[in-house]
Formats: sequence, C-alpha cells, structure tokens
Amino acid sequence: MLGTNFGTERTLGGTLRGSTFRRCACRDPQTGKQYGQSCPKLNQRRHGTWGVRQELPPTADGERRTFRRSGYTIGTEAQADLDALRALLALPDSDDADGRQRIGDLLADVASSGGPLPDLDETKRKLHSGQSLTAKITVGEWLDEWISGRKIRPSTKNRYVGDIQNHLKPRIGEIRLDRLRVSHLKEMFAGITEQNIEIKESNALRHAAIDELKALKGRQHRRIARAAIAEMPPFRRVAGPATQRHIRATLRAALNDAIAQELITFNPATHVELDSVKRPKALVWTDDRVAQWQATGVKPSPVMVWTPEQTGAFLDSIGDDDLYALFHLIVFRGLRRGEACGLRPEDLSLKAQTLTVGTQLVAFGGQTLEGTPKSDAGDRVVALDRESVRALKRHLTRQRKARERAGAAWVDSGRLFTQPTGGWIEPDRLTARFERLTRRAGLPPIRLHDLRHGAATIALAAGVDRKVVQEMLGHSSIGLTSDTYTSVLPEVAHDAAEAAARLVPRQKRSRAHPGSQPGKSADIDEQAP
Repeated sequence: MLGTNFGTERTLGGTLRGSTFRRCACRDPQTGKQYGQSCPKLNQRRHGTWGVRQELPPTADGERRTFRRSGYTIGTEAQADLDALRALLALPDSDDADGRQRIGDLLADVASSGGPLPDLDETKRKLHSGQSLTAKITVGEWLDEWISGRKIRPSTKNRYVGDIQNHLKPRIGEIRLDRLRVSHLKEMFAGITEQNIEIKESNALRHAAIDELKALKGRQHRRIARAAIAEMPPFRRVAGPATQRHIRATLRAALNDAIAQELITFNPATHVELDSVKRPKALVWTDDRVAQWQATGVKPSPVMVWTPEQTGAFLDSIGDDDLYALFHLIVFRGLRRGEACGLRPEDLSLKAQTLTVGTQLVAFGGQTLEGTPKSDAGDRVVALDRESVRALKRHLTRQRKARERAGAAWVDSGRLFTQPTGGWIEPDRLTARFERLTRRAGLPPIRLHDLRHGAATIALAAGVDRKVVQEMLGHSSIGLTSDTYTSVLPEVAHDAAEAAARLVPRQKRSRAHPGSQPGKSADIDEQAP
C-alpha cells in the first residue's frame, strides 16, 4: 500500500500491529469517493497528511480496539508518536495482563480525547505503584480530598478552607492536578492583585456614599441614599502580601502530600516568588508617641508595647479584678490568651512554683473549643516568680469563696480561671474585657497579645537570656523570639549606647585653639570636630 510503513510489537497473547500511513481527501471523479491511501498523488512529497494506527490490548470483555491519529505534516512526526505508543505498550511485564489492559484503557482514552500522549516516566511510576492511569483528578478535587483528611486544629483547618474556597478553587480548581504549572500560579496571584485594586475602589466608593449619607438632610433623601448603599457591594478585605503567602503555603502543603501519594512529581508552589512580608515592628509607648496618638488617634504601629511604668499602672488599676492573676501571668510569663483561658487547676504546682501549659481554648466558628498548644514548643513548663505565686494563691482563695456563694449554680468547667459561676472564659470575651480595663485605666491602647510582647521585652531588658525567653514564650525557634517579640526600651537603648562608647579607649586631647598659651584657658570652638 502506497505510503504505508507497518511495524509490529510482540506481547503475550499475540502481535499488536502498528503503522504510519499517508492519506488525502482527494476523490475519484467517477465514483465521488475519497481515494484515501490510494490517491495516485501520494507519491508527491507534500501531498496529503500522515497518520498513526496502533492496535491496543483488548478490553476486559475481549473487544478489539485501535489507537488512531492523523494530521501529521511529515512522516517523522508520525513515526515518533508510534515509537512513543510502543514504548508505553511495552511498560507492563510479559505476564501482567492487568497492566496491559490498563495501558490500553489509558491510550484508548487519549485517542478519544485527542490529548497529548502520556509521559513515559510518569506512566511507568503510576503503573508500578498501582495508581489509576485514566483518572483526571483536578486541583479542586484534590484540595477537597486533602483538607477532608487533615487532622488539625479547627481554627487552622478553617484558615486552610478559607484559602481553598476563596482563592485556590475559583482560580485553579479546574486545572488537572498533574498539569498544574508555575505559570498557572503566577497568573492566579496576578489576578488576586488585580482583584485587590477592585476591592479597594469598591470600598472607597461605599465609604464615600456613607459619608455623603451622614451629611444629607431630609428623610426622603436619606432613604434614597440608604437604598443606593444597600445595592453597592459590601466592604471586603483585600488579600494582602501576608494572606497571599498563606495561600501559597496551603497549596504547597497540599501538593507535597500529592507528591507523597505519587499523584504528581513536581510542586509548582515551591517555585512561585511573592513580595516579601515584614512583620510589624513592635514599638514602645514613649511620651512622644502617646502625645502623637492623643493628637491624631493613630497608633504608630499595629504592635505596641507598654513601658514598665505603664504596665505597672495597668496592674495597679485592676488589683481588685477577679482575673487579676490571669493578666499578671500574661504580663510576666507571656502566656497566649488561649493558654491562659485553658489552664486547669492540676496544671499549677504552688510547691514547685511552676505552671504546665498543656491545653488551650480556641475560638472557632462562634464556639469555644479545647485544643492543644499552638506547637510542640508551646507544650511547656513555665517557672513562676514569687509575686506570681502570691497572686495565684489569692486567686484560689477568691475562687473558693465564689464557689461557696454560687452553691448548686456553680459550673465545674475544670479551669483555673473561670467566670463568677464557674464556666470557662471565652478567649474573645477576655480580649473585650482587657480593652475595657485598658480604657478605664486611661492607658494608650495595645492588643491583649501585645502583653506577650511586653513580657519578652521586660525579660530581655532585665538581662534574661534569649534562649530562656524563647522557652518561656513557647517558641519553636530562637529566631522567632529575636525577630518578633523584642522591643528595646528607650532607657535600655541609651544604656547600651553608653556602654558601647565606654568600651573604646580614647586619649584625652586639648580642645584649645592652636597657638594658645599653655595653662591659659581658651574658648571652646563648637564647630571643631
């Protein structure tokens, strides 16, 4: 047959015939039928197109099937695909009937879809590891399967779900998992950046409309303005650099697990560069910063730390509060709010003067749940100073009296710090309470978590070794302690500057002008170096 090149491949159960061929769409003028491979012009070099025909292993029911593909412009392209088909068919061992059938299913599926031939190495890996060769799991399907099997804290899982539902699935969920590339992720983050611009503009328009509403007079005008605002998109948060880094981290973790299950061999999330995110620098509430805040209402930094005097004023102002001991522990021992709320009576040893941090309460989905510390390093034993021990003893006495007053109404929540009737303290309510106490004390605002920054700052200012501070705070690395939780108090900074200057020996030099007589004082030249 003109233009035909047959090849054969021996497999168990018979010979699988394969070939390349040329054909065209010319028709016989008498019959009107296409010549196909019998066209007399096929001996011309550029006439017609090339195709591939390869017999495949039969189906499970014994039905014969063939891989066919045409449209190649030159014969070498067709021959290359034929060779690739034969290499794929040769992957199963000679006695592996199931493997031959799976390869046949894969190639039949490729033939019907018109997609590219499967990668030889990847197909070999999947075949030998028992994975499906025909499943086309998408990124979205894998993310759903991955998150459903994760055994993690509810709050952490909720954050992962937010990344998946709000960003990953809408933008890359339909892409096949094995075809996800770095270019897809670059496009995704570019789209997030563009959406941020739209969100900012939308938020600005809504703010402007609300400001205009405040200035309107007349019930009718205000009603119309409110209706217009109701039709506008709601306020939304942008996905800033920190959020984008978390989105990438979520995807990277999911794809690493996909690699572990041999679904893919490459993790594109590890190769996407994002803008670096600097942690906000913690600043101390100096007199100048307090005055600036009082004049403008703007905090100098999202993370602010009280001076020792301001911290002392806060503790003095809450001396009669039921939760004084709790705030005292956060101030001096740097407990997280969830850790403080989750403490149990058995975690306290007054004799050993220690506190074991082994549980925490976490706010999640409108509920408060008990969980483990944030990390392995968070599960720790904290040494207590004598003043903290005295504060805890007073707290236990007060709590015992409260239990006696409550009688049958007392709720045994098993917590060291409780509500007046024994129920546990929800972390969000503790934050709200701290903010009220801060305002009542007339102090500049800080977050409850910033008391933890202050504990590190005070400890370091007192000369405590950084490693000890790291263990007190429950950090997994000393770098986190150094980079995030250390603010230098002004007086410590000045003392350090003076100490550094004293380390350098200097020769005393006369500041007299040249030519002045020894023993006679000269005016000091303020411009002299």
